[in-house]
Amino acid sequence: MALRNILIHPDPRLKKITDPVAEITDDVRRLADDMLETMYDAPGIGLAAPQVAVMSRMIVMDCEKEDDATPRPMVLINPQVVWSSEDRNVYEEGCLSIPEQYAEVERPSEVDVEWLGLDGKTQRERFDGLWATCVQHEIDHLDGKLFIDYLRPLKRQMITRKMQKLKRERARA
Repeated sequence: MALRNILIHPDPRLKKITDPVAEITDDVRRLADDMLETMYDAPGIGLAAPQVAVMSRMIVMDCEKEDDATPRPMVLINPQVVWSSEDRNVYEEGCLSIPEQYAEVERPSEVDVEWLGLDGKTQRERFDGLWATCVQHEIDHLDGKLFIDYLRPLKRQMITRKMQKLKRERARA
């Protein structure tokens, strides 16, 4: 396993629609391991392949945040929301590609998601609460959408400018 660099917004790769994973290979399994390690190290609760510069439809997540909770790492390949509730939830979202910036985003409070597991079998699960927010946020990444795209233009531009400044500072360091 290896830590991967996380792309920081603005980066054109974060705005691209990703390609479906054609088959589960050793490279895909290695990517899943690397993404989980990178996510936990960051630390974060979700990470999408384009955030580590891989343009494939794959996400990882683990929303078990309590210290005494058993980790529940999940790898979702070619995930898609197949049902969403009419009820809505608002969560303060953040993103590993937009460090230290948070904003309230409204999304369906429950979603059913289908995906391929690393075993190649189709899986389906209903997510709610933080899990629902996280899986929708990560699937958005696969479609080139960031949480700041839900914000008003002025707030989005302000965050983008902060990220540009951060990237300049990191480049000089």
